[in-house]
Amino acid sequence: MTKKNPLSLQLKFDPEDFLPATNEEKESLVVMRESVGFWRDGARRLRKNKVAMACLFVIIIIMIFAFIVPSFYPYSYSEQIQGANNMKPFEFSAEEQARIAAGEKLFPHIFGTDKMGRDYAIRVMMGSRISLLVGMVAAVIILVIGSVYGSIAAFAGGWVDLIMMRIVDIIYTIPDILLIVLLSFALKSPLKTLASIKGFHWLSVMGENLVSIFVVFALLYWVGMARMVRSQILQLKESEYVTAARALGASGGRIIRKHLLTNCIGTLIVITTLQIPSSIFTESFLSFLGLGVAVPMPSLGSLASEAINGINTFPHLLFIPSIVISLIILSFNLLGDGLRDAFDPKLKN
Repeated sequence: MTKKNPLSLQLKFDPEDFLPATNEEKESLVVMRESVGFWRDGARRLRKNKVAMACLFVIIIIMIFAFIVPSFYPYSYSEQIQGANNMKPFEFSAEEQARIAAGEKLFPHIFGTDKMGRDYAIRVMMGSRISLLVGMVAAVIILVIGSVYGSIAAFAGGWVDLIMMRIVDIIYTIPDILLIVLLSFALKSPLKTLASIKGFHWLSVMGENLVSIFVVFALLYWVGMARMVRSQILQLKESEYVTAARALGASGGRIIRKHLLTNCIGTLIVITTLQIPSSIFTESFLSFLGLGVAVPMPSLGSLASEAINGINTFPHLLFIPSIVISLIILSFNLLGDGLRDAFDPKLKN
């Protein structure tokens, strides 16, 4: 038998290396974790966040409380019950007690009544509905305007970006409260004229103050969203798929719509979720100052403002809407933090 030269470069093969793999060896090479998409992976990581899931549960309960329960609640938010002024929770007026003594069944006033004899629970429900609707509508307005403005500025670049961002800097200096006050007076007459037209009766229900709030959201509050979107687009527009889309002749609008905004949709959702509590707080603050919804439509801020004078005798009228506002804002903020942790690729580990 010849000995192999140790300095030879000839490789030595074992015939067993070329045998077919056994079933056990094939199973050992199977990937243990299944491939998941971006949304499914984010939802899976969100479900592991107990704080975020608890806040989501609280938000669902508040939405049921605000949007579903008033449909079959026996009292109306504007109904005044005779002799039931400033009653404590689960109390009945003398007339209601007489009706109960006669055998009639009446639903209790869970949170009592206000100074005008209106059931306070239904007013808190309707106030929660108004605050949630204002926050969600404002968040959508801010999302649309801010994402479009910021993406155009970042994608165009150059002097277009310079001019558009200087406009953003100027808008940052405008006092929003002063603008809301001015708009509420400026829009009062046009809104009354428009509300008299058939199909625009809802404007009189909302009132010029609430319309002014939406106008200010559309004019001022989108600048933060625009800056965030711009920073994301500046990073994404240098990617290879954007270069390939340009080489294939795609227009700038299609690249922004189909490629850039689509790839930062997770960030947009997180920012929008965090924008909702900010809008709710702004609306509640303005309603507390008397610049919110029109009477008798309630808001959580206006309920707190009406109850501030009777805090010594009826403190629950102030504490209940304040607690609901705090729960809504805290839940949305913590849910937004959970969404950021779940959908931000940089925080995956």
